Amino acid sequence: MSCILITGGAGFIGSNLTRMIAREGSHRVVVLDALTYAGNLENLAGVLDGNAVTFVHGSINDTDLVARTIEQYGIDVVMHLAAESHVDRSISTAAPFIETNVAGTLSVLEASRSAGVRRFVHVSTDEVYGTLGPNDAPFTEQTAIDPTSPYAASKAASDLIVLSFVKTHGTDAVITRCSNNYGAYQFPEKFIPLMTLNALERRSLPVYGDGLQVRDWLHVEDHCKGLLLALEHGVSGQVYNFGGFGERPNIDVIHEILRQTHREASLIEHVADRKAHDRRYAIDPTKAQQKLGWVPSWTFERGLEQTVAWYLDNPVWCEHVRNGQYKTYYQQHYHKSL
Repeated sequence: MSCILITGGAGFIGSNLTRMIAREGSHRVVVLDALTYAGNLENLAGVLDGNAVTFVHGSINDTDLVARTIEQYGIDVVMHLAAESHVDRSISTAAPFIETNVAGTLSVLEASRSAGVRRFVHVSTDEVYGTLGPNDAPFTEQTAIDPTSPYAASKAASDLIVLSFVKTHGTDAVITRCSNNYGAYQFPEKFIPLMTLNALERRSLPVYGDGLQVRDWLHVEDHCKGLLLALEHGVSGQVYNFGGFGERPNIDVIHEILRQTHREASLIEHVADRKAHDRRYAIDPTKAQQKLGWVPSWTFERGLEQTVAWYLDNPVWCEHVRNGQYKTYYQQHYHKSL
């Protein structure tokens, strides 16, 4: 049984990936997470047991810690998800994005190379491709990189560093790029949980500009399935795109959330658009389908219904995240749980 290191495994996508692997029982998992604002051990409640799933608290920028973790637990696969990922935050201050997404990726790569890790899966984003016009073909793996935000630029840089290690050092690494994820355990600054929780509380729903920006929505479970297929079957040095066939204008998603939460459209508040706001994202996942055998199983309609229901059914998690109480979970519960 191999042992997988998941960086950022206490975050939204990382925790869903950890839970999926734990359910399958085919690998041991070590989660490395700095537990910054978006990393939350409550996301892993019920699966952290110190055996099948173990937690290490620390930063990916600490190369020595990453190296010690790889050696101590006999890591042979690294799935690198740790990242600063919120565009608005990158517009306010770009430095943390360069430190984590660029320097942090280099740190994990160096530690993995020194330890002889068998495979490195680097999780990136469709935002590295930039923006599409309304009639443009969806992004493919051959689409030129053209990031428009500091966040997207930092992820594009990290992608290129990974590819340079493949070419220079012979590192066995694959890169995945996904469209907008949604699902359980997503931090409420993101679009769908923000709108859902605001609607439930009858707070205003802030909509950038005209709200006609189009996003391709991918359920997090379909994304995680794709990541595991890329781990098992991806070709080193290759990029694989994952999209959900779920293109929707933001305003349409909001109206659907209002319908599911039984709230009125008067809650919508149009606000000034953000700088360099990408108009449309869309992914062509043909390569992942043909080369990896990946097929998404969630329709956006069913996935959104399940997601809204999850936030309705988990008010304690929502309250802890929104008031900052989740930050004490590690100190209060982690050592007891093990």
